Amino acid sequence: MAGTTYTFLFELAADQFGYFTAAQARERGIAPNTLVMMARRNTLERLSHGVYRLVLFPISPLGQYVEATFWPGGTRGVISHQSALALYGVSDVSPARVHLCVPRGYRTHRRPPKHLQLHRADLAPAELDLVEGIPVTTLERAIVDCARAHLGRELIEQAIEEGRQLGRLSRRIAEKLSTQLLAA
Repeated sequence: MAGTTYTFLFELAADQFGYFTAAQARERGIAPNTLVMMARRNTLERLSHGVYRLVLFPISPLGQYVEATFWPGGTRGVISHQSALALYGVSDVSPARVHLCVPRGYRTHRRPPKHLQLHRADLAPAELDLVEGIPVTTLERAIVDCARAHLGRELIEQAIEEGRQLGRLSRRIAEKLSTQLLAA
């Protein structure tokens, strides 16, 4: 059974940079005590409540984002603000924490890990995107959020320009953002 369990977990984690949640494992019939035993044997590591990583998976620079989106438990967070700009590769911004958006009504008794910065918003489906399979706000939404959070003008300009050059923003949207956010 151990080999079968590992195979199930490997298939689950393969598209998630080696990460998975206890809830995802449970949906595949893997008991929580099995995860505990596998962690004791260093087959996987427990990163936070209900979040695991298979240790044989190579560590990816995108892993921090996957881990962050799994942290909330019961809902999946969305990478936002400066972290979204970094994930899209459109700005020199280097956030000290991973910015994560959760629904306004999301409540937890757990404190977020120190490497996470939580934001609350009810995002419309049109404001969501995927980058390398990771849920993230659209570039347009991320730029607006960063401007509202008073990210420097130069970084906003850079995000708009590079987003346009990479084809992530249409000319019309780029001009709209420049007019709305940079006119002063």
